[in-house]
Amino acid sequence: MATGSGTSRPRPSVWLAGPSSGKRKADQPAGLDRAKIIAATVRLLDAEGMTRFSMRRLAAELGVTAMSVYWYVATKNDLLELALDEVNAEMRLPADGEVDEAGDLVDWRVQLRQLASEYRKILVQHPWVSQLVGEYLNIGPNARAFAEAAQRVIRRSGVPDEGMTGALSVVFQFVYGFGTIEGRFALRCREAGISQDDYFFHVMDTIEADPELEESFGNASRIMRARGGSTVEEMRERDFAFALEMVIAGLEVMRERAGHPADAAREA
Repeated sequence: MATGSGTSRPRPSVWLAGPSSGKRKADQPAGLDRAKIIAATVRLLDAEGMTRFSMRRLAAELGVTAMSVYWYVATKNDLLELALDEVNAEMRLPADGEVDEAGDLVDWRVQLRQLASEYRKILVQHPWVSQLVGEYLNIGPNARAFAEAAQRVIRRSGVPDEGMTGALSVVFQFVYGFGTIEGRFALRCREAGISQDDYFFHVMDTIEADPELEESFGNASRIMRARGGSTVEEMRERDFAFALEMVIAGLEVMRERAGHPADAAREA
């Protein structure tokens, strides 16, 4: 819709722009389409990160001119939003009415663990995703499928309707934070040419060898070693599993409180 000055209002999402014609014009490069452009964008973002990504860099990767890319996407922001939804498709989502081998409905806790693990996976494997999640509406078809699956699972947990958004937040903002830090740490180590294990244990040894650092952080380093695991990956898996079980236990408590409002009032 045009404004009084004749300029167009910025649209908040590529998904609200309406369908494109999808027809190739005569002067568009052959063998190029939106799907290939999005796939190349994801590859570049994975390999080089957000700071080095540009439409010119993408065009060079595809072997076309930058203007050729603009036949298929209007702006760089639109392309980043399309790439964000593309990686959401990598998540394996629990199906509505999913049953186990005995023919019983799969427990909501099992499905919640699956959703949390799948979300964490894309945050770690694609570190740029955490930045884009906060910048775009994230309402593409794959993002909506994930949101719908999450709502179904939380609803099955028995949390009351008024607590749905809070329950979703406590689960997936926890996963977002955990996965973002994990992904950024892995990226930093990769860029520095050092393994995560070598970096982590070097830091721990440095803290314990320095009297001032030991005084400030010694207890934290002992706790980190005490959690178990011989590699950073094993430690993270234990931390994530333990934290997620705490979240699930919290949902169970809130469900019970909703069923016993008098008890909840006394505990408040």
